[in-house]
Amino acid sequence: MGADQTFDINEPKIKKEEILITKDKYFKPQNVAIVTGAASGIGRATAVGLSVNDLTVLGTDLDEARGRETVEIARELGGWVIFFPADLSKDEDIEKIVQRAAQIGTIKYLANIAGIQHINSIEDFPMEKYDLMQRIMVRAPFFLSKLCIPHMKKSEDGVGAIGNMSSVHGHMVTRNKPVYNITKFALRGLTQSIAAEGEGKIRSFSVSTGFVKTPLALKQIPEQARQRGITPEAVVREVMMGRSQIKEMMSPIEVGNLFTLGFSWLGRYLIGGDLLFDGGMVKTY
Repeated sequence: MGADQTFDINEPKIKKEEILITKDKYFKPQNVAIVTGAASGIGRATAVGLSVNDLTVLGTDLDEARGRETVEIARELGGWVIFFPADLSKDEDIEKIVQRAAQIGTIKYLANIAGIQHINSIEDFPMEKYDLMQRIMVRAPFFLSKLCIPHMKKSEDGVGAIGNMSSVHGHMVTRNKPVYNITKFALRGLTQSIAAEGEGKIRSFSVSTGFVKTPLALKQIPEQARQRGITPEAVVREVMMGRSQIKEMMSPIEVGNLFTLGFSWLGRYLIGGDLLFDGGMVKTY
C-alpha cells in the first residue's frame, strides 16, 4: 500500500487535555462569544475551547450537519455551544447572528474565523469568486464587529474583544492566492482599526499561522503527493512546511487556544497586535 493511501487526512479530534483553560472574571455562562466557521477546523476548535472555558458560544456556519457535531463535541468535553446556521455573504444573516447571540446572553467576544480559498492567477481570477471572498472574509468581519461593539460597550465594565483569523499570508504572499492574500492583510488592518477606536476597553487582535490540520488543508495533500510523485509526508515537510523550522502542521486546537489567550486577561496588553505562530516561516528567512 502506498504512503498516500495510509496518510491520515482526517481532522484531529479535540482532546480536553489539549485545551487551554484560564480563569477570567468575564469567562462565565452569561457572556457570549460568537465564533464564525464553527462547523470544522479552527472555528470548531475555537468554539469548543471557549465553551470549555465557561463561555456560552454561538457558533455559526453554513454546514448545519457539521455544526451539530461541534455542539456534541463541546457537550462531551463539558462546554456549551449553540449552533446557528447562517450565510456570511448575506447581511440579513449577519444581523440575525448578532440578534440571536444577544438573546442568549451578553455579547463579549467575537472570533472572525470563517474563510474560503480559491487558487488562480490575478489575470484568470473570476470576479464573482473575488466578490464572494471579500464578502465572507472582509465585509462580514467588519459588519459583525460594527454590530457587536455596541453590545460590548453596554456590557459589564464596557469591555470586550474581537479576534480575527489572519495568516502568514497577512505578512507575506504566495503566488496564485491573490484574493486570500488581500483578505488576510485586510483583517490585520481591521484589527488595528478596531483597537485604535477601542480605548483599551474594546480590544482587537489577529492570529496568524501557517498550515493547520483543517479539512481544507488536509484533503489537498494526497493529490499534491500524486502530482509531485512524492509521499504525503514529504508534501507536508517539504512543500507546505518548507519555510517553517517546525515540519509539523499545527492542530486546530492549538490555534483555538490562541483565541482563548487573546480574549482572556492574559491578553490584556494585546491591543491591535498579531499573534504570529508560524514556526518561523515569516521572520527567520
